[in-house]
Amino acid sequence: MVDVFSGRLLVSKDGRSVDPEEVLQNKVVGLYFSAGWCSPCRDFTPVLCDFYTELLEETQPTAPFEVVFISSDHSAEEMAGYMRAMHGDWLALPFHDPYKHDLKKKYNITAIPKLVIVKQTGEVITDKGRKQIRDKGLSCFWNWLEGADIFQNFSS
Repeated sequence: MVDVFSGRLLVSKDGRSVDPEEVLQNKVVGLYFSAGWCSPCRDFTPVLCDFYTELLEETQPTAPFEVVFISSDHSAEEMAGYMRAMHGDWLALPFHDPYKHDLKKKYNITAIPKLVIVKQTGEVITDKGRKQIRDKGLSCFWNWLEGADIFQNFSS
């Protein structure tokens, strides 16, 4: 993810700044384009939370997966409230970072919610992460992992 978030910081749910190069290295990354005012987003976010929690807490070793939230909220306060109320313990691009517009353009985001699953290079594995999670549950992660070109001793 060095290419995608180079020179930027991400924030954790509790507001800490984190270096994307450290936390996203060797992981399949879900770019989650969403907003608290969007009812389909509020419908899918708990599903994504459960998926994320199951992958990270119930697989051994822990699945190499991370979510980065790219907000379409109307204010930093709305974004923070949405993250506190509904999000898993994942990361976010800071609200005031104009890079979110570049990401929306790069990944052709025309509607939300959208979960784009990407390789370390930022190359798209699938732009149908939301549908795949709803249809296949955890099993879709193993397909993403195969497409991610990550070297790890990891198996289902």
